[in-house]
Amino acid sequence: MKLVRFGAAGHEKPGLVDASGTIRDLSAHISDVNGATLSPDSLAKLKSLDPATLPAVPTGTRLGSCVARPGNFIAVGLNYADHAAESNMPVPEQPILFNKAPNCVQGPDDVIIIPKGSEKTDWEVELAIVIGKTALYVDEKNALDYVAGYCICNDISERAFQTERGGQWMKGKGSPTFGPLGPWLVTKDEIKDVQDLGMTLELNGKRVQNGSTKTMIFGVAHLVHYISQFMQLDAGDVITTGTPPGVGMGMKPPLYLKAGDTMKVGISGLGVQHQKVEAYKG
Repeated sequence: MKLVRFGAAGHEKPGLVDASGTIRDLSAHISDVNGATLSPDSLAKLKSLDPATLPAVPTGTRLGSCVARPGNFIAVGLNYADHAAESNMPVPEQPILFNKAPNCVQGPDDVIIIPKGSEKTDWEVELAIVIGKTALYVDEKNALDYVAGYCICNDISERAFQTERGGQWMKGKGSPTFGPLGPWLVTKDEIKDVQDLGMTLELNGKRVQNGSTKTMIFGVAHLVHYISQFMQLDAGDVITTGTPPGVGMGMKPPLYLKAGDTMKVGISGLGVQHQKVEAYKG
């Protein structure tokens, strides 16, 4: 299944995408796409529905984040060796973990806002994992049992805040609009091999990132296992898993986002995001 959330910001309703690409309203069956509705039993009930019996949503309706605001929004740094190289950082021996602010989550096509005082706002196409049931001390061989599905995350990052202001990376990772998720949450049964998905990002129509999840240092199963050794993952939590090379920080000279820029962000089988960039006006 492809699950979505549609409607005005803050008032999204749950839906699914049928075989023709039409969004169907699920609000008669679930209240939202969140932890309470992402359990294996709940997903099985939704899968048994006939999409033709569900109301169609008008074409052009805004999409919100494909999962409601998560309790935990965890990110993995330098998870592609070639991205570590372009960042002039060593390949990690264990996953590097940091937090993104849960309230930076937004719709896949919503505007990206450059923060106040920013000069180095950057992009990162990433595969995101959505957890389907409580995971604590899980074995790697069973780790995918705890996954509900996958989606695209553009891990927007302010590099000066992240690397030049001391402390943890989260300073550059959690500004408002820095976590677009979607367009869809694709349940794991639809993904043949999560470690073989093409990843692209276009800036102003030019391809700047072109990678694959097969070059991850630490794969999806290992990440769920590893993170669960340090914290409890709950249904609806999101883990964004790192980016391949091609970010602005790694270019010579570096290139960063500016007002008026546009991005097209895609992962095979998970859809496409389209974003425009604006400057903070507060």
